[in-house]
Amino acid sequence: MTEIAASAERSDEAGQEPISGISVVVPIYNEIENIDLLCKELTAALEPIGKHYEIVFVDDGSIDGSGEALAERARQDEHLRVIRFRRNYGQTAAMKAGLDFASQDAIVTIDGDLQNDPADIAPMLAKLEEGYDLVHGWRRHRQDAMLNRKLPSMIANRLISWSTGFPIHDLGCTLKVMRRELVAEIELYGDMHRFIPLLLFERGARCVEMETHHRPRLHGETKYGIGRTFVVILDLLTVRFFLGNAGHPMMVFGGLGIFSFALSFVATMVTVIMKIWGGVDMTGNPFLLLSVLSALAGFQLLSIGLIGEVLARVYFNQRGRKPYTVRQFLNFEDDPVAAGAAQ
Repeated sequence: MTEIAASAERSDEAGQEPISGISVVVPIYNEIENIDLLCKELTAALEPIGKHYEIVFVDDGSIDGSGEALAERARQDEHLRVIRFRRNYGQTAAMKAGLDFASQDAIVTIDGDLQNDPADIAPMLAKLEEGYDLVHGWRRHRQDAMLNRKLPSMIANRLISWSTGFPIHDLGCTLKVMRRELVAEIELYGDMHRFIPLLLFERGARCVEMETHHRPRLHGETKYGIGRTFVVILDLLTVRFFLGNAGHPMMVFGGLGIFSFALSFVATMVTVIMKIWGGVDMTGNPFLLLSVLSALAGFQLLSIGLIGEVLARVYFNQRGRKPYTVRQFLNFEDDPVAAGAAQ
């Protein structure tokens, strides 16, 4: 496999602890035809590694019987854990739930559609143990339709890499291997699961991108299309703002407000000069209108900045909020509901 470094090269003095166990997180939504083969492939890929492992399936409100099929599999295999949502919350919420309840020190995320190859987990885990915090898959030879899957993904990846300075080829690949202690520090909501490498990189994680296999979908239907490109762009704007200004939004809105006030002052001076020395009537003077609009915009931007500061403090001080509700836990040693883990 070829590798593309996505951050500064690892340090030989990283001091990383060896991996003792693996948690595989698999979001599932209407994938009943893939569940049996996926369980077999994951088990076949994880057993030879020789480390303790668990497979955490998150049923995101499936309506095709996937939840019942997972429950039956969990009764037969002690390595399987199942979290069943009350309704469909989306892949990010499912990913967040899996990460929240994963118990091992290395976490693998993988799609439930069998397009990611579980055989890639072992070499990615070996790369993680070289001293990295995250190994991110790159579907270099992606087996998807060009027009509605590959092309929008290529455009989105180029845009993300350019706007954030984070060199990456395939941010949309779900197959990742990462250290649990860092994953616990990030919040996921909306459709932010695709930005996990970017969020971890911002927190100082040592990341590497590794070429992985990608297979055509055999069963079921894809949940994504070209319309997701617009969602990615909107999420990118949010992530870009949070990376640099989440803790101090007044820096952005306050700066724009000051610029608006300065523009209003200049426009007012031009209006006065035109009236005194040029005899130009102030009524309908476009510079007068510009001065008024700029002043109003300045007040609004400063107000947004103040509100943003309040919201930022609320955000950074809240604890225990979850973007999902759980109906059932299966094969967990302790009942997370009884322990108050599910909100």
